[in-house]
Amino acid sequence: AERLGLWGSADFPFATRSEFVAAIEDGGVATMEVLARDLKAMGLYASRSLSFEGVEYDILEHGLSDEQVRIYDSYAEAYQVIHNNLNAALEASGITSGKGTLNKNAKAAARSAFESSKQRFFNHLLTSMKTPALIGPIERDVEEGHAAIVQIISTGQSLTERRLAEIPTDEWGDIQVDVTPREIVAEFLHNSFPTQLFEEYSDAEGNLLSRPVYDADGNPVLCREAVARRDALLERLGSLPAIPTALDQIVQRFGTDLVAEITGRTRRIVRRDDGGTIARFAVQSRSGSANLDETRAFMDDEKPILIFSEAGGTGRSYHADLGAKNQRLRLHNLLEAGWRADIAIQGLGRSHRTNQAQPPRFRMVATNVKAERRFLSTIARRLDTLGAITRGQRQTGGQGVFRPGGNLETQY
Repeated sequence: AERLGLWGSADFPFATRSEFVAAIEDGGVATMEVLARDLKAMGLYASRSLSFEGVEYDILEHGLSDEQVRIYDSYAEAYQVIHNNLNAALEASGITSGKGTLNKNAKAAARSAFESSKQRFFNHLLTSMKTPALIGPIERDVEEGHAAIVQIISTGQSLTERRLAEIPTDEWGDIQVDVTPREIVAEFLHNSFPTQLFEEYSDAEGNLLSRPVYDADGNPVLCREAVARRDALLERLGSLPAIPTALDQIVQRFGTDLVAEITGRTRRIVRRDDGGTIARFAVQSRSGSANLDETRAFMDDEKPILIFSEAGGTGRSYHADLGAKNQRLRLHNLLEAGWRADIAIQGLGRSHRTNQAQPPRFRMVATNVKAERRFLSTIARRLDTLGAITRGQRQTGGQGVFRPGGNLETQY
């Protein structure tokens, strides 16, 4: 701190470290950018990183088919119906009324859960829809003698566990079940759709408010109209088409003998290899050391495909290490970027490290849906900010992973 001239004496702008931290927290990201820039200009700050020289980049854009557009539109219409019924349920249960909001906390919680569910669902849906477009390139990469890596964020573990809880364990050896992003909507309707009855009351200042109603045993009293609306929505949801999750599509397409899965899943549904013409599936448990075993199998060139989630994107190396048997060219596919730029770049760094036989080739997988491009654009902007904070200049934040034209948030 004394060398940098930040705090430590009366000659410095801050007397103590706590004052410096408080000022940075108040100023936010902009203050951190200015500080990093000024320290670098004064020769007091340097940040070294692995060069991306030799790394190739490619963008695989999947145009939604007519059938996929129809499915997307059907779910968009379903969410519009849910939104309309949500407003009606809020009023029927007593959270809102014609006079205004009676319980702002309950209303905010219901709307927050709805928007969060909607955002997560369409992210899962688009990821699942573009996965088939990646299957072909992965097959070609493996045929050409390369190693394919797929980076995702969500695994659908909670969806799988919820569906398996409905099936007796003695049937897990031969199972037919759909684990799809549709379960996210069902989870919202079951757990967050407002069905509890609220009663009106006046506070000490005469303001009209509402509070939840409980019976004599302390159980919540449900609003019949809200419950009827929820049940009708669940019935309509069951008629919408099901699309498997991205992780299940890849694992079930190539099989566990070819795919090394580095995720946090404890159970998964895999295809049974019984030689039959009809696809049959079974539940397979994964031990606590499964990720270590799968990483070893990939690095020892026993499995040509590796797929990892956020749980496998920290503290592991999947690059063409000179000390490993598998020194094949890594084709790193960013199938699901997620919401955080630092995690996306950290995941890309798993296949690009020092002491490697050859640099990887990155492939960004996207759709022609503008809403998804909007999220990729947000990541591109955050990468520029990340570069300003960590290196004192914006140009190095994204390391060229995203093209300037892909950032929709600039004035250009």
